Amino acid sequence: MTTHTGSDGPPPLSSAEFRALYQRVRREALRDTADRGALDTLAPTQVLAAAGEVRSGRTVTLAAVMETRVRPGNPEPCEHQMTGVVDGNIEANGLQFAADRFAMNVHGDADSHIDALCHVVYDGTLHNGVAASSLTVTGATKLSIDVARDGIVGRGVLLDIPRLRGVPWLEPGDHVTGEELAAAETAQHLRVTRGDLLFVRVGHRRRHRELGPWNATKARAGLHPTAMEFLADRQVAVLGSDGNNDTAPGTTEGVAFPVHVLGIHAMGLHLLDYLQFEDLVPICEEQDRWSFLCVIAPLRLPGATGSPVNPIAIL
Repeated sequence: MTTHTGSDGPPPLSSAEFRALYQRVRREALRDTADRGALDTLAPTQVLAAAGEVRSGRTVTLAAVMETRVRPGNPEPCEHQMTGVVDGNIEANGLQFAADRFAMNVHGDADSHIDALCHVVYDGTLHNGVAASSLTVTGATKLSIDVARDGIVGRGVLLDIPRLRGVPWLEPGDHVTGEELAAAETAQHLRVTRGDLLFVRVGHRRRHRELGPWNATKARAGLHPTAMEFLADRQVAVLGSDGNNDTAPGTTEGVAFPVHVLGIHAMGLHLLDYLQFEDLVPICEEQDRWSFLCVIAPLRLPGATGSPVNPIAIL
């Protein structure tokens, strides 16, 4: 497997450079965010406008199929157990029920999920200076995924970076820059605006499908930390990717997940990790339209640091 460590891409960030970047994007974000984080940039008027993106009424999932088998990078897959009747104990007459249960590591490196604002602890605090002591053994008392209990609905925008580069996918270790996000806008004839739900494709799922699984915990494509200035400037409401959003191996001194720190802790963004866009891309290419109405509905899990999620694009 080929990995890129960033030597031919954006330069690594020192600890001082990262903290300066953190302060810049935090100043941009905290003009508007409060207990709901960047979701406060998504007003009802924008939801109504996003409904105008619907042309055909076609719906497309942005979630991957949950994995239930151990593979490289996924040592704790989702557990699915049938608890009701199954083949072999089904009666010919009368009433029976099929039933099952699931258990999962929400923040693993395989399944599609959304990160709550309490997911990242940095310098002893959560987003907006909330005390980390709000994380208790029974759950988070502040900034849990329940912040998004009414759903997240708005204009989804997909920026396809492999398409921009003319490749099927980015190699593990590749960084997406802010300049590339802006170039993808131009190539796709759109502009990311305040309150948008921004999705950045790196081609992780296609690579996985064509080359097989690898340990994405140690090697994956993602955003360069400085690309978060693009998001802060545009005041997006949500960030999602078909990878982890963060690149591995990381090149930021002292911070293993700089995009998570900047996005969740500094900017108050709900991050969606390990989505899949392979069903959506052909439709966007056919219509030459890369924006759509998007509905994100986390489970009602008060106190949780995240949730499995199945975002739906409506075109």
